[in-house]
Amino acid sequence: VAGIAASVLIQTANRLEIQAMQTGQQTTEEVATGIGIEDITGEVVGGTIENITICVSARSGSDDIDLSNTIVELSDSTTKYLLIYNTTLGCNTPAATGVFDTTAFATNASFSIIVLEDADGSCVTANPVINRGDHVLLAISADALFGGLAERTDIWGMVIPESGASGVFAFRTPASYPDTVYDLY
Repeated sequence: VAGIAASVLIQTANRLEIQAMQTGQQTTEEVATGIGIEDITGEVVGGTIENITICVSARSGSDDIDLSNTIVELSDSTTKYLLIYNTTLGCNTPAATGVFDTTAFATNASFSIIVLEDADGSCVTANPVINRGDHVLLAISADALFGGLAERTDIWGMVIPESGASGVFAFRTPASYPDTVYDLY
């Protein structure tokens, strides 16, 4: 009887150890994986900010992040948009004359990608993936969403990956637009 009881206790302890290891691995993956927001830039056209680029990268220790399953949330306190990856525009390289000359800005509630750094070529596929060392711009048309961003407009949002931590941001547009390109975040 004592041998059977000891055997049951050992089996239970082994199952608990395996379950604890799996939970620990899942928790580590969930905490380490995520998107980092590095910069947000806007281009003024016709008196409002019409185009926005959000520079993102995978956080340190992050697993690969599939951008085709990533959602960008944007709000100006009046309207909230959920943007998905635009497969038609896909991934682009920056134009030689500047990022905002790249024909990558959608005319609907979606985003495309402008690849800045991608050593392994994982972002120029049908399912763009960013991993360690990659830096990409998510190209968004503020004109298509908000009719352009006027001066002193508060914007906040998140870049939400399929799994892992979201990149969160908030900014206020400048009080006036004497220049063409602005660092917003």
